[in-house]
Amino acid sequence: MRASGWCRVVVATVGVVACGGEAPVLPEESAGETGAALGVSNGSNLNGSNLNGSDLNGSDLNGSDLNGDELNGIARMLVSVNYAGAWLGGWNEPAPGRGHGWKEGRLDAVWLEGSVLHGRYLGRSVSGTQFAHAWFTGNLGNGGKVELRVDGITPGTGAEQDVWKYRVSYREPKDGHWYPICKDASGQPADAIAVAGRWDYRKELPGVGGAKYEDPNTFTFACEGAAIAKCIHIGYKPWASVGGVSLAAHHQACTRLIRADYCGDGTSHTVNGQWVNIYDALNVQVDTEGWGLEAEWDTEGARCFTDHNRAHAPVSCPGAAVKPQCGTADAFSTGTLLQSETP
Repeated sequence: MRASGWCRVVVATVGVVACGGEAPVLPEESAGETGAALGVSNGSNLNGSNLNGSDLNGSDLNGSDLNGDELNGIARMLVSVNYAGAWLGGWNEPAPGRGHGWKEGRLDAVWLEGSVLHGRYLGRSVSGTQFAHAWFTGNLGNGGKVELRVDGITPGTGAEQDVWKYRVSYREPKDGHWYPICKDASGQPADAIAVAGRWDYRKELPGVGGAKYEDPNTFTFACEGAAIAKCIHIGYKPWASVGGVSLAAHHQACTRLIRADYCGDGTSHTVNGQWVNIYDALNVQVDTEGWGLEAEWDTEGARCFTDHNRAHAPVSCPGAAVKPQCGTADAFSTGTLLQSETP
């Protein structure tokens, strides 16, 4: 259930933050890289407007076209990756008997365990860094296909041992060259996290835009710096659980929260660089700030939101039911997964 409202917000004109239950640390005081993904254990987080993709400073759900050109919205957006049809091997320059893009052999099966790729190849099991130089088929928003290759794999470490990162490129049919599927704020190649399932990147479609589908046939390369990956770093790993409770729903609610998708229709009502404090009933994130309540969240968007929000214009969610009071003591026991505050 959602109520509408709006207000002016305090904007932090910065690109990255590290948190540990203390006051926010500005970039010049941190070891973070401008535009990099959040690495947090608790406290305040910078929000953003992107669900996934290479454009870290825009409002599109999945950035721009794979090669930087706008082609009718999501037409050439990479929306998911097929498990089936993957190849393991390598590539080389054109040589006698081998064309450019030579691949060794097709995998018999591929699946994800957390963010780590696993498979069977020629009767043996393969996993982890053995997927370096693997090839996949990506699905575009216009129904087309695109070749993908894994250029490098970085295993997770520390508290994120289960968060593996992949450097992935796609082959542009127009010129045959390879380009990164993810870029950082400076335009340089960025990593992605492999996440089971797929998202709908469309906007202004209540109940559809921004929704996640647990499709057993596909997975998503979630670009660092955008909402899907940010919410994993915040602690809501969709493959993990806390106290026997799966974090899959919390992760999806987080992608709505980070993008201020109040109406649950895929439309972001924020811009990058604003502060938001996130907390839940599982203590993955706890309330460390004395800020004003912004909203309650579930997988479908904001169950309610106050006038103290991140929108820069009035927000209306036509047809949405209204929750009489926002931020009540029993909110987490009546369907709310996350709550957010803003300065």
